[in-house]
Amino acid sequence: MEQKGTEVEDVTVAEPAEVSEEIIDIDKVIRNHVLGAMGVGLIPIPLVDLVALTGVQLNLLRRLSRAYNIPFSKDIGKHAIGTLVGSTLPIAFSGPLASLIKTIPIIGMTTGVLVMPAVSGASTYALAKVFIQHFESGGTFLNFDPEQVKGYYAEMFREGKKAAVKIEKTADAQ
Repeated sequence: MEQKGTEVEDVTVAEPAEVSEEIIDIDKVIRNHVLGAMGVGLIPIPLVDLVALTGVQLNLLRRLSRAYNIPFSKDIGKHAIGTLVGSTLPIAFSGPLASLIKTIPIIGMTTGVLVMPAVSGASTYALAKVFIQHFESGGTFLNFDPEQVKGYYAEMFREGKKAAVKIEKTADAQ
């Protein structure tokens, strides 16, 4: 067979580079953890929901720290959550109060189930936003100062209430 007017160059195809780091979709991580936190808010047993919420939020911090290549420590994460949420007292009491209100027969359970998912989702959203800002500015768990970010946390908590509703509607539509 004769070839006319075409030259074929010897092309070497390189093997694709092996990806060593996991690519993490931060928005998806936030969305999934906000939904998880809202689901935890539906647990009918007072204080068990708060323990489960702490677990969801610790997992969120673990995933965010992995995305930003920040070493994660469960103990430091617990301390950071407790200190940050505790530094904004009116917001901090809303979670335990919503959990404990479930102990009141009939009315308490209904109110707690309506309030706790929103509080849990908003708190988780705010926590994510605070730590994303902190990690993006070069911070780590070791130099995290809740006093510096409590105003931002409160602002993100308010924004988180709206975001939680949007996330829930989006999840319901899927």
